[in-house]
Amino acid sequence: MSHDIDDPRYPVRKTDAQWREQLDPMQYRVAREGATEHAFTGKYWDHWSDGSYRCAGCGAVLFDSGSKFDAGCGWPSWWEAIDPARIERIVDTSHGMTRVEVRCASCGSHLGHVFDDGPEPTGERYCINSASIHFAPKG
Repeated sequence: MSHDIDDPRYPVRKTDAQWREQLDPMQYRVAREGATEHAFTGKYWDHWSDGSYRCAGCGAVLFDSGSKFDAGCGWPSWWEAIDPARIERIVDTSHGMTRVEVRCASCGSHLGHVFDDGPEPTGERYCINSASIHFAPKG
């Protein structure tokens, strides 16, 4: 990932210095460098309150608690996004495998990956790093 996002694909663009000022070190490594937190360590993997989950980089609403489920993988998981247009999908061939990386479509922050082993009705599992999101309680 680029450290200094000035990519016209993303409506929200900040300098590397601005990202580093806004995000804590773990959030920066995950959201801006594409790192992954260790399983069962993020604050939202076992979080079940009603509300929405927003991008840590720009605040875009990405996921709702109603589609969150326990995938047993150690990362927060959803079977659908609030709106598919808010998620950018990119083929990721790193680490000797082919996966689909998901990024915030507003700011390009790395969120995690989406897999085709989720529950119905979509059959998808958005496997998201807690460091890439913030929770907003309902109401």
